[in-house]
Amino acid sequence: MTVTHTVLESPLGPLTLRAHDGVLSGLYMTEHRHGPAAETLGARDDDGLPAAREQLAAYFDGELTDFDLATTAGGTPFQQRVWAALREIPYGATVTYGELAAAIGQPTAVRAVGLANGRNPISIVVPCHRVIGSTGSLTGYGGGVERKRALLDLESRSAQRRSG
Repeated sequence: MTVTHTVLESPLGPLTLRAHDGVLSGLYMTEHRHGPAAETLGARDDDGLPAAREQLAAYFDGELTDFDLATTAGGTPFQQRVWAALREIPYGATVTYGELAAAIGQPTAVRAVGLANGRNPISIVVPCHRVIGSTGSLTGYGGGVERKRALLDLESRSAQRRSG
């Protein structure tokens, strides 16, 4: 298995995209909580993951609302279910951790859903930033709450432009 990474400049600062055999397996922000150790990123490939780089640029320009990228992420079966449910949250929308737990058929697993959400290795593309606290508060985010707010604001503005 070949592991490589590329770094993409974004409005949130540098994003590190990791690939396993050319398939997106990680998207990390500077000082990302639960990010991988630098030695596990593989060789740097500035031309790697061209579709991911293109789609992320379109997302940050407010032109892309749904990513169409092959991804691979290791995780427990429970984490995989949570990450699949994250992909179902519509662009510009938010859900609570409780709603996400109910969506996977485990309404009492709110804390476990929160932990799985925090371990999502493919931020933005797998939109863990769309999950909020039960009171509407912005709770933790691997890339930092400020970045979570920036992503939600970007999607809100873009969704408003599209509907208005």
